[in-house]
Amino acid sequence: MVEALNDLPVVAVDMPSGISGDTGQPLGGVYVRAALTVTFFRKKPGHLLLPGRALCGETVVADIGIPAEAANTQLHENTPALWRFPWPELEGHKYSRGHCVVVSGGAAHTGAARLAARAALRVGAGLVSVASPSDAVAVNAGHLTAIMVKPFDGRAGLAELLSDKRLNVVVLGPGLGVGGETRELVATVLRSGAAAVLDADAISSFKDKPQSLFGLLDNRCVLTPHEGEFERLFPGLLDQSSSKLEAARTAAARALCVVLLKGADTVIAAPSGKAVLNANAPATLATAGAGDVLAGLIAGLLAQGMSAFDAAACGAWLHGDAASRFGPGLIAEDLPEMLPGTLAGLASSSP
Repeated sequence: MVEALNDLPVVAVDMPSGISGDTGQPLGGVYVRAALTVTFFRKKPGHLLLPGRALCGETVVADIGIPAEAANTQLHENTPALWRFPWPELEGHKYSRGHCVVVSGGAAHTGAARLAARAALRVGAGLVSVASPSDAVAVNAGHLTAIMVKPFDGRAGLAELLSDKRLNVVVLGPGLGVGGETRELVATVLRSGAAAVLDADAISSFKDKPQSLFGLLDNRCVLTPHEGEFERLFPGLLDQSSSKLEAARTAAARALCVVLLKGADTVIAAPSGKAVLNANAPATLATAGAGDVLAGLIAGLLAQGMSAFDAAACGAWLHGDAASRFGPGLIAEDLPEMLPGTLAGLASSSP
């Protein structure tokens, strides 16, 4: 019967038959593929997590009179209603909007840091600097204008740079390289008092020593792994968990910081168990450098005073919206240039 149904356009009520509302996973080998799903009050995780989101087709939420206070406030679909963008204030100035630092790799690996830095500047950080090893200063300086270049030499040089407490958030990982030197730089940043976004190589460098990282993290830190990096830091957790949502929540509680587990169904989780599911990311975001831009967006929002959880949620939503506005042919360099349109749309819809 189900196989015959799947040859026709199907409207599913609540969830397509055979798909878990908790995980989005099929409950067996036979399940409905709906063209339209009508659910009630609010979406379930299965409407947002893959493959459930795809198997639901278009999902419409119908109001049947359930009061808003009946909601489980620990879980939401990520929308602008959940956070407040830090719009510039008339009496503000660049120093009041924070100073974001992105740590660059060596001369042959500088592009990722510049992508993150441009995103941080576009999203509103007052000042942005690329902290550059000596051999990469000329390369970075040749590509940057409004973004400053700050030379440093190893962990001692980075510590000296961050002794200026006006530099209030740091991005580490994009193009940084995997190994002991990166671990030292991460530890230096996490001991400096600055907020931090750890991505890519800053995560993978702790594959064999995850507890040494967890002991340094706090509620001003955001980890932004894709599933491969997540597995390096939390081995086996995805396979042991009932869903990607449960895995991200467990990881956040273990690391004691915000974890953003990337993908078409990105999950943002806090140590408290609070979580949002981001569902506005188009398939075109599967392109080199897109994650570096996301790290920069989150850091730029942190620099302006957003909490780690809200910055991660807001950054993920802006990232998806900017990509959707561009459409096919997207590359990572396009994302910061689409942000003005995304922010204008957000401003027009804000109360």
